[in-house]
Amino acid sequence: RSSWLLLAPLLTPPIPVITAPPCSLCPEGAHRFQWIRNLVPEFGISSSHVKVLSSPAEFYELLKVQIKAAKQRVVMASLYLGTGLLEQELVDCLEETLEKSLQAKGSPDLRVSILLDYTRGSRGRKNSRTMLIPLLQRFPEQVRVSLFHTPNLRGLLRLLIPERFNETIGLQHIKVYLFDDNVILSGANLSDLYFTNRQDRYVLLRDSPEIADFFTELVDAIGDVSLQLQQDDTVQMMEGMVHPYQGDKVAYCEIANRRVMEVINSARTRQELLHAKTFHSSQPGSSLLSQQDSQASGSLKPEPDTWIYPLIQMKPFGIQIDEMVTETLLTEAERDARIYLTTGYFNLTQAYMDLILGTRAEYRILLASPEVNGFFGAKGVAGAIPAAYVYIEHQFYSEVCYLQQQERVQLQEYSRAGWTFHAKGLWLYLAGSDLPCLTLIGSPNFGYRSVHRDLEAQVAIVTENKALQQQLHQEQEQLYLCSGVVSTSTFEQPSRYVKLWVKLVTPLIKNFF
Repeated sequence: RSSWLLLAPLLTPPIPVITAPPCSLCPEGAHRFQWIRNLVPEFGISSSHVKVLSSPAEFYELLKVQIKAAKQRVVMASLYLGTGLLEQELVDCLEETLEKSLQAKGSPDLRVSILLDYTRGSRGRKNSRTMLIPLLQRFPEQVRVSLFHTPNLRGLLRLLIPERFNETIGLQHIKVYLFDDNVILSGANLSDLYFTNRQDRYVLLRDSPEIADFFTELVDAIGDVSLQLQQDDTVQMMEGMVHPYQGDKVAYCEIANRRVMEVINSARTRQELLHAKTFHSSQPGSSLLSQQDSQASGSLKPEPDTWIYPLIQMKPFGIQIDEMVTETLLTEAERDARIYLTTGYFNLTQAYMDLILGTRAEYRILLASPEVNGFFGAKGVAGAIPAAYVYIEHQFYSEVCYLQQQERVQLQEYSRAGWTFHAKGLWLYLAGSDLPCLTLIGSPNFGYRSVHRDLEAQVAIVTENKALQQQLHQEQEQLYLCSGVVSTSTFEQPSRYVKLWVKLVTPLIKNFF
């Protein structure tokens, strides 16, 4: 019964599609991507502030170190918080840091804001909510826990769809972890698998107050339109806020759109003013005295050689910035440019598939083999999901072969004993270059869900710095090293056998996973 209930949202009217504005890239180097700042704020930083991490263990240790060192703010957005010992250790770190803040002289400065998905965070008797309630009870003035509930799960649909399956309708999928002015962008959730043997991607942006402010404001905005967890495990909306599934859907989505776009536009205005001020002060004839004052106070920052662009996708609220930028990047990639694209769940939108198959750049697409798919070995209907991904992959590969594009578009399957694969993003190598000058990193999987259903955020990192380009290149190489090239014989293996019922059902439900 549950499987067929998944089809119910297909009957709801589609949201009108907003197409990307026509956009041509500038001719030279990293500056060819400055058109992105017409849509979102542009943050110029020094490449020395960027560190690419490579392993789940490194990610976990960094989270603990950063929590313990935080003085002003801890902001964490994730799909959910797990319930194991490693997750409890994170909560203990938060408690310890909050306790220290409370004992400090004067009023405590530290604020902790946690944003999770309502349905995923409420799954089971012991869940994300029960893990965090002790913090709310002990530090009610300092801790906020917001649980985002999609406005698309409402009415009869909400009553009928059981736990776990209700997560297919829409989620809070953003993964951002920030501590004072340090920001970690990732696709990893706060769960033990992501701290041990589930491969993802992670980047640390150190001493980046403007970027930290932006993501704090973004999480606050989503938090304001989310359910607030109370000390007794109940939830309630902020006073005067439209309810996501009991209130008027259109009114709720309009408020959410306004709140998020306010964050994006105000940050963009701030950065434009800062850029203009920096530009004028660096011109010949600008005040030498003011420059000397800056040097004397130690506030003179190194010249930026790296630019960060936050890309937000919230289709339920009519926000499609990430989709527009990604489509433009794929459209404008020149002949002999190389794009390495990776996703833990290979289920590209039709628009992305058409661009990959119809444009000139070379593509190397990394995806999960069935054995490293997060659903491999799952009970019930979920156990068939890896087979559905194999079917989608086979269909795409057949299309590549039919168009005789095997040399230009290559699929590679990640395989690693005892591990699962969850990495997503892309690296762009300009024609004639051995190093990438741009990467996308964050939560989107380039699939239907990421574009149409969930709340997503990633950043485009554009850099001229060779050392950072080398870091990004090594990250890409390390991931692709654990892969094998897909060929016709791949789908002849017994492990790639797809049952007839899976082939029949997949086209009907592929928009839900």
